[in-house]
Amino acid sequence: MDKMNPEVFEKEEVRQDETPNSIEWTEEEERRMRWKLDLRIVPTVFFLFLLCYIDRTNIGNARIAGMQTDLNLTGYRFNWALSIFYFAYVFVEIPSNLVLKIVGGKIWIPTLVIGFGIVSLCTAFVKNYAGLLALRFFLGICEGGVLPGIAFYLSTFYRRKELLFRVSIMIMGSSLAGAFGGLLAAALTQIPDWGTSSAVIHTWRNIFFFEGLVSVLAAFLGLWILPNSPGSAKFLGERGRQIAAERMHREYKEADATEKVRARHVKQALLSVHGTLCAGMFFFLNIGLASFSVFLPTILRDLGYTAIQAQLRSVAPYVCACAMGIAIAYCSDRAGVRGPFIFGCACTSAIGYIILVASDSAVAKYAAVFLSAMGMFAAGPIIISWGLNNSAGPSVRSVTSAYIVATGNCAPPLPSGRIFHSWRQPIPWVTR
Repeated sequence: MDKMNPEVFEKEEVRQDETPNSIEWTEEEERRMRWKLDLRIVPTVFFLFLLCYIDRTNIGNARIAGMQTDLNLTGYRFNWALSIFYFAYVFVEIPSNLVLKIVGGKIWIPTLVIGFGIVSLCTAFVKNYAGLLALRFFLGICEGGVLPGIAFYLSTFYRRKELLFRVSIMIMGSSLAGAFGGLLAAALTQIPDWGTSSAVIHTWRNIFFFEGLVSVLAAFLGLWILPNSPGSAKFLGERGRQIAAERMHREYKEADATEKVRARHVKQALLSVHGTLCAGMFFFLNIGLASFSVFLPTILRDLGYTAIQAQLRSVAPYVCACAMGIAIAYCSDRAGVRGPFIFGCACTSAIGYIILVASDSAVAKYAAVFLSAMGMFAAGPIIISWGLNNSAGPSVRSVTSAYIVATGNCAPPLPSGRIFHSWRQPIPWVTR
């Protein structure tokens, strides 16, 4: 099961198809067309997903910058604020992708970004715990469709042997979000108090306000940059659009890329053994991934660093995870296998967690954070791409990507959101 379909990865000569509208092209023409897609699409979705992950996890940075005290987040309260996000997040993923299939990624993805940007901005004005819960719930609704939506969107432009590398670059936005999130939080909390007498913006409130504002502005940029489909990408030129559309038709044997999602497509995606296997792997991966992103600043603070020091020291592990993830994705595409790379990433992450729990050395614990981050962030794109690679037809792929991500995000509200409690810390054998 490790091996992808060998036809996908072998260099193939583009031949005249039997359909009357088929065309021929050279490898050089395809390479130039693909490069234009890369320059236009990949940086845009990378940046939008980076903002998505920053707005999701900035609550961890805000917590140690004073939010816990100001909103009286004692006992289980902070953990419930984390969990309620995923309750909404999970249930909107498949419906969101069904809407995306109808209206197109050009419109729907930036719309979701505008939504979570506004919610994050509003969090700067929250006054109590109930308000925080409501806003985290709406944040989950807005962000739920972003990851499966972008993954499916990329699969409509790139062939199987090209997809993982691009999905990995996009998802590495989540690792850089951890890096930039720490840097931004450290800087934004230093902004002097401002606002009105009834709504003073300070320290942790600056984090939500400015990061949400940037997300809203970036969404309008996405509306202008992103194409809706290979056949409508005007920046490719007439010849490039023909190549882009025809090669995807040949890759997935798609009779009609605009076909509506029907009940049989949903059934095919949900009952697929391979899709279910990928969904299960993503579930267990997310148990560690979600808690890592939110609680890393707190863990570093409990190792003896100040709040600012903890924010800054959270940067390096994410940068290393980003580089590791992209390198592994490239190697996986070149090798034409997925399973061994997923296994290697899982082992790397497990070793990191074992050291984090068992070691007495603060230096060793900090090194273990690097191993955990590199293993977890690198595995996610491989799992999602593996599922998409083995789903034929855009309607089935739209459901499959949402199914895998939705299943994976059932994990964070369970162990990661309920085990680590501030009133039980410090744990001597973790923070000594």
